[in-house]
Amino acid sequence: MTTDPPSPLTELKPTDPTDGPPETHVPNSSGKPTMDGDCPGDHTSDQEKNQSNRNVSTETTTLQTRSAYMKDAQVIIPETEDAAFSFRKLWAFTGPGFLMSIAYLDPGNIQSDLQSGTVAKYKLLWVLLSATCLGLIMQRFAARLGVVTGLHLAEMCYRQYRTAPRLFLWLMMEVAIIGSDMQEVIGTAIAIYLLTNKFVPLWMGVLITVVDTFTFLLLDKYGLRKLELVFGFLIIVMALSFGYEFGVVKPEVASIMGGMFTPWCKDCDSTVLVQAVGIIGAVIMPHNLYLHSGLVKSREVDRSKQEKVREANLYFFVEASIALFVSFIINVFVVSVFAHGLYRKTNEDVMNVCRANNNPDWILFPNNTEPADVNIYRGGIFLGCQFGIPAMYIWALGILAAGQSSTMTGCYAGQFAMEGFLNLQWSRWKRVVFTRLIAILPTFLVAYYSKINELSDMNDLLNAVMSMQLPFAVIPTIAFTSNPHIMGSFTNGVGSKVVACIISALIIAINIYFISFVMIKYLLSHWSLTVFIIAYLTVYILTCIYLILHMFISMGVDNRFSNSKFVQSLIGTQITHDFVHNPDAASSNRNRNMGTMSSPTHQLSDYSK
Repeated sequence: MTTDPPSPLTELKPTDPTDGPPETHVPNSSGKPTMDGDCPGDHTSDQEKNQSNRNVSTETTTLQTRSAYMKDAQVIIPETEDAAFSFRKLWAFTGPGFLMSIAYLDPGNIQSDLQSGTVAKYKLLWVLLSATCLGLIMQRFAARLGVVTGLHLAEMCYRQYRTAPRLFLWLMMEVAIIGSDMQEVIGTAIAIYLLTNKFVPLWMGVLITVVDTFTFLLLDKYGLRKLELVFGFLIIVMALSFGYEFGVVKPEVASIMGGMFTPWCKDCDSTVLVQAVGIIGAVIMPHNLYLHSGLVKSREVDRSKQEKVREANLYFFVEASIALFVSFIINVFVVSVFAHGLYRKTNEDVMNVCRANNNPDWILFPNNTEPADVNIYRGGIFLGCQFGIPAMYIWALGILAAGQSSTMTGCYAGQFAMEGFLNLQWSRWKRVVFTRLIAILPTFLVAYYSKINELSDMNDLLNAVMSMQLPFAVIPTIAFTSNPHIMGSFTNGVGSKVVACIISALIIAINIYFISFVMIKYLLSHWSLTVFIIAYLTVYILTCIYLILHMFISMGVDNRFSNSKFVQSLIGTQITHDFVHNPDAASSNRNRNMGTMSSPTHQLSDYSK
């Protein structure tokens, strides 16, 4: 089992007495910082490094350094004779991005897509495109963090944040992962229900998902690359299934392109606005950033060489772009099918279509003139009524692939979160049992005691719950990748920081609006829930303030702000612009330990070459 190399992040650990021994950043004897054992551009001799290692301890934290990927399980990147773009290398790097893209295709996203088409036709395709692009930007940040530091996002949070906010972040990520797992359970159960012509009841379909999870665990034993191929196959199944529906329905391509590149929504009411906000919440998944930052560690990258790190960043970005482009096309298929078939249709219209085709499921649609109310189940029934029974079965096959594909990615995300936030590592099967049992219990009860429409409608509430957790993934990702002491020459530039701050503000504003709407609609009907929500929102807002302050400091705000008593009492005395409480005293300490280094600027000069 390999050991993660020391990181320069250790000097940033806040001095919380409940955190145990503080982590200490110890540079090498040349005065250059130590990153993963060797910094890009570090020309210190082996003799100097060995002498430095004998003189000082490189890590005083109790953080365990076990990793989800063993050294012998990493994918080796082939060497090429020149520096030109290599498709051989791209194939070796291909995998993490497509596993990450599955979160953009889970049953919650599919339901958001079909409702978007039903409510606004093609008018919100530009929102879907924008959300996918925002997602790509954040996924790029997350992947770069994992590649440059060798630590994934949760491990970084352990080193950067105080105990209380760190544990709250972990709980929120667990909520997001369990919510995603519930959507997988719902999608799989509904797909099995449709494919078996209602022979397998919903509650039994929910229980079947326990078996399929362990099937994927068995596949994992045969190697990561084989598992990646299986998930690639599931993505192909989704593309073919929803592409078939697109071909059968034949929506207007010109209108699709107009909706995709016209950033406006003419004659749209509040319902459409809520749907647009829901698209962003459904597309950008919080735990996906933790997942992607960990998945990139499955490739063997020599982080002692700056050119290798830069190469890995490039290929991971290209792969993620291709993967998200494929997911975007699949989402467009779903939006377009229901935009063409159900826009401005009423429940009565759909009921009449089903009755005309002698489909007994016409009773699912009430006899009224309200806009057609569809979800992934009723959407499949409509396709069967309008375009023939094969359309319903192929739709169900696509939903099954969407549900199944999110199984193992949720397992990986949960494993990364647990080993990072808690400095704890469970075996994968224990992790699966933990999340799947929690996800199955409420889903099973709803499936057993309620109607299928209520089970399918749970996706809307789950999308809202996961949307609430976005700041707890987005803000840490931006903070860490904007900190030069963490990323060196790979730190976000000014333009990236501005874009990242805009994304953060946009996501938080969208969440406030969307969650307020959902709470008023679903949760504020009971006084006990109201009290709980107010208490939760208080903690939620305070944690967001803590993360935002930490992000500003990581970006290098003015020393007067960083050194203020309020910030130091909240964040920690070591989290300042110079990463020390008393710059003068720290300067003398650094001079004793490092020789010539006298400022962070000098410390980072090696990265800037």
